[in-house]
Amino acid sequence: AGMRALILLAAVLLATLPGVQIAAQSSKAVDNAALGNEADGTDWPAYGRTFGESRFSPLRQVNDSNVSRLRLAWWLDLDVTNSITAPVEAGGVIYLAAGYSIVHAVRATDGRVLWRYDPKVPEKSGQKLRTGWGIRGLALWKDRVYVGTQDGRLLALAAATGQPVWSVQTLDSANGAYISGAPRAFNGKIVIGNAGADFSPVRGYVTAYDAETGREIWRFYVVPGKPGSKDGAASDEVMDKAAATWTGEWWKFGGGGNVWNSMTFDPKFNRLYLGTGNAGPANWKIRNPQARDNLYTASVVAVDADTGHYVWHYQTTPGDAWDYDSSTDMTLADLNIEGHRRSVLLHAAKNGFFYVIDRANGRLISAEKLGTVTWAERVDLATGRPIENPDARYRDKNVLLWPSFQAVHHWTPQSFSPLTGLVYVPTLEMPFPFGDEGVEKHPWSPKPVSPEFAGMTPGTGDVPVDAAKSILKAWDPLLQRVVWSVESPGMSDGGTLATAGNLVFQGRADGHLHAYSADHGKDLWSFDAGVAVTGVPITYRVQGRQYLAITSGPLNGSTAAYGSASARWGWASRGYPRRLLVFALDGNAQLPVGAPPAQVKPLEAPEFKIDPALVEAGGREYVRCLLCHGTGVVAGGNAPDLRASPVPLSAASFAAIVRDGALVSRGMPQFAELSDAQLESLRHFVRAKARESPAPQPVQ
Repeated sequence: AGMRALILLAAVLLATLPGVQIAAQSSKAVDNAALGNEADGTDWPAYGRTFGESRFSPLRQVNDSNVSRLRLAWWLDLDVTNSITAPVEAGGVIYLAAGYSIVHAVRATDGRVLWRYDPKVPEKSGQKLRTGWGIRGLALWKDRVYVGTQDGRLLALAAATGQPVWSVQTLDSANGAYISGAPRAFNGKIVIGNAGADFSPVRGYVTAYDAETGREIWRFYVVPGKPGSKDGAASDEVMDKAAATWTGEWWKFGGGGNVWNSMTFDPKFNRLYLGTGNAGPANWKIRNPQARDNLYTASVVAVDADTGHYVWHYQTTPGDAWDYDSSTDMTLADLNIEGHRRSVLLHAAKNGFFYVIDRANGRLISAEKLGTVTWAERVDLATGRPIENPDARYRDKNVLLWPSFQAVHHWTPQSFSPLTGLVYVPTLEMPFPFGDEGVEKHPWSPKPVSPEFAGMTPGTGDVPVDAAKSILKAWDPLLQRVVWSVESPGMSDGGTLATAGNLVFQGRADGHLHAYSADHGKDLWSFDAGVAVTGVPITYRVQGRQYLAITSGPLNGSTAAYGSASARWGWASRGYPRRLLVFALDGNAQLPVGAPPAQVKPLEAPEFKIDPALVEAGGREYVRCLLCHGTGVVAGGNAPDLRASPVPLSAASFAAIVRDGALVSRGMPQFAELSDAQLESLRHFVRAKARESPAPQPVQ
């Protein structure tokens, strides 16, 4: 007893010393009650705050009359590769998983780090490291934190200490599937999906695990398996119905349909809604020669939350040919429609239409164009099917269509205010030339790592800086029209947050966080973050004070693959911080002076003699690299810009990093399959692009 008393006394004394932290911290229990329609909005305990995924807070201490007093309260530098993520908060502690699932627990009032857990994802991911930049969020349940990893693990950590409780491998094969989205928690279950069908043969599914033990409870496959097989209940009635909508030998290509982002639990009906991905491969002529619907891809699928059994589905893009999937937000709401109170699902699919769907039965109520859409004329409300543009399926030639595969609305979250009745949707205006010229269809295999989004590999030329514009739209789901909008150049801005203070918050790729009036869209306040602020904002209250939190970092929006269009703001991978920024009324913190945005200045290196034949060969090899280092070798802020890197000047250094994996721990994948000749051609291609680059221009 005396020893225990001494230990307790020592702990108390240590806790009073500056800079000394006790690992164990109290944690607030998060369960169905906390994740339901919490009245006061004190905490933000889930990805969308509550089960309804509305991203609306009833807090109003910060409001449209005093938001001009909003100031930085504190900030925290994050040692991660990518900081575009959605934090959560409970009991005065912020939890966030950034980069390669590095989980942080941070005191919500002052930024004091309580614990940090690194699951060493790059070292465990192998080839999966080539296809993503990490995680976009996590989940809380009871006294644990749950996070997925790119290599496919689902981890349970003690919320008080960050110590691992259990870990399960969620991927059932050695294919290219990986995890990039946030898990969801409900009814003592943790559900997780996966991604990857754009890069290799993958069959999408969602799995539910016991939150206490990690035991698998159920699994729902989105697409049918090989006919006659027993894997994934391929012979049950639901999968038989789906199989009738597939042709050819789709199972050899996986089928796709990954649930890589959006999952919404509905406590009213005890259902889980799954936003499913596009069919794989994206070229319909390869996987689906008879052009059938390919159920249940590009759909909203409702399953029983306890068993995972199919209930209903609504397919937004039958027989998708453009990567127009439905893995975007699904927000629950109750609306008065034609004199009746109806429980609906609000869904802006990637195909450009905004859907209002009856949650009771999956029937379409309305669907209108949210932005520029040319692949389809309209949605037939009688059948629920789109009326396609006859030329949209690129049968014999490429065709320019809106939207691109980056969508009118992508994964960055929308928000819905029950006070205004409006949905605040980040949107993008950008076309893409869909087609399959030069693609060998029989036999077909994917290019190394490169996504073949309509069967056509993105080119190695640059994308113009003005190829896209972002528009925040306040959308009336009853009248299906825009009430107000705010346009900004470039791609793409961050997610939104709506509050009872008549405010909507959104960060931009240009480095500014804005607050708009929710009713009229008036720009009331902005903050210069000194780097792209395209994270996902949340708000919470601790000790009577309301805070706003958001992450910032140099990755300009949701992708770095679009060359100058992604890099237009000048946020290079190196030289700019990844941060958690937290604001409150009359805050008094200040950011250190950072580097101004600047265009990359390529190395001249006249001593490097370029071989045109090797340049041509290197362009074919570069498809492995463009997702991170950018098309045209113009990086978009996530990875270093190779035009300015000295590494390609040295064959030995280039081989050590690219083939031998010297920088795997920092997120640079290993390409062990590359020969000396392939590496040499890549060096010449990169150097040629550096020579072609125009003189640096002022940042727009």
